[in-house]
Amino acid sequence: MRVLIVKVSSLGDVIHTLPAITDAYRAKRGLRFDWVVEEAFTEIPRWHPAIDKVIPVAFRRWRKHLLNTWRSGEFAAFKRNLQEHHYDLVIDAQGLIKSGIISRIARGLTVGLSNTTIREPLATLFYNVKYTVPWQQHAVERLRDLFSRTFNYALDYKTCDYGLNLRQFRNPQDSVPPYIVLLHGTTWESKQWPMPYWKRLIRLATGNGYRVKLLWGSAEELARAREMAENSPEVDVLDRMSLTDVARMMVNSAGVVTVDTGLGHLAAALSLPTLALYGASNHELTGTYGHHQLHLPARIGCSPCLKKQCLYQGEPRSDRFEGQDFVVNPPCYRDHPPEQVWEKLVALMGGGRGTLDGLFYPE
Repeated sequence: MRVLIVKVSSLGDVIHTLPAITDAYRAKRGLRFDWVVEEAFTEIPRWHPAIDKVIPVAFRRWRKHLLNTWRSGEFAAFKRNLQEHHYDLVIDAQGLIKSGIISRIARGLTVGLSNTTIREPLATLFYNVKYTVPWQQHAVERLRDLFSRTFNYALDYKTCDYGLNLRQFRNPQDSVPPYIVLLHGTTWESKQWPMPYWKRLIRLATGNGYRVKLLWGSAEELARAREMAENSPEVDVLDRMSLTDVARMMVNSAGVVTVDTGLGHLAAALSLPTLALYGASNHELTGTYGHHQLHLPARIGCSPCLKKQCLYQGEPRSDRFEGQDFVVNPPCYRDHPPEQVWEKLVALMGGGRGTLDGLFYPE
């Protein structure tokens, strides 16, 4: 059976789809997948052994130049690529109008979520078959549920396998000193851990014999990484890398600290000890998911607010750094001081708290 998956973006959402593919691949012999995905993320489907063909789409780029995209014939070429095969099933795993349109353009019976359990209910107009899954499940579980209903097999939530052979990322000849990876880049202002906290965490890590590696994806993130690394020779601000090279670097790390960002989900897919900090976002629905994951959700009453900018109106929440008081912003992160983060990361890297039979479950 040949199946087309439509899951175009974002980075975290694409990674969330991998366990569902693994479930189906193992439950149904002869099942093979093609995948429509944003051009920036085409590396990820290729990591999974069940994926045959990756079909790039460029909505993020096209919407900036719609007329040129049409005149150039780029969309027509995408459509020809999409319709090259007739599929037994076309699964819209995104639940958006744009992914629904792609599903309908493709050749095959279309499957998606029902209008009561989908992000954009109008997308259901493009489906032949619809399934209802609980809203309050984690995003990974919702997709696993959708696939299990589509292919009619039993699902065990106590296991989670992204289906990635980690040997494709590891180099047995690599011999590196222990290092941790700090994932600071996020587009939401309300998700950014305060700079003084990053600097204190770096001091704790380097003072305990670890190097620190920093990634970045924009000029703003590069500036932040350089500020974090200032006067710290044990900190490496890395060059821009492909996602595969990022995975190769991360897989050899001792552990990861991340805010709510797509690369945090990559760390989870690689089964790395990952401590994830949550304030504005809901860790129970979209947090890192898998083996060796620990979430630190904020305890302040307005969290999770799901707002890009912090709207907190209460008393300022302050802390001290280098002998100076500073206001913690966003204030929900006052619940995550660096000393606590480091203590819990060390325990996690040593196999301590944060796992339940090796697998994280949202409470």
